[in-house]
Amino acid sequence: MLVLSRQRDESIIIGDNIVITVVDIRGDKVRLGIDAPKEVPVHRQEVYDAIQRENQRNQESAADASVKEDSVKEDSQSS
Repeated sequence: MLVLSRQRDESIIIGDNIVITVVDIRGDKVRLGIDAPKEVPVHRQEVYDAIQRENQRNQESAADASVKEDSVKEDSQSS
């Protein structure tokens, strides 16, 4: 992990098109401004984790549904 020190109103650049700026510092909280293209998803870690859990649940549900469909097809073909 790269660790950088920045002060208020200072930025870092990621690649050619992502800029992260320290907007404000209050106590132990730092506010960041992120300028990135619309096609680049930007989430807080806890939001990203929730999205990943939901995607995993959806994939498992789809796999379960597919297995049930295959089972129904096999049952109807064997009749």
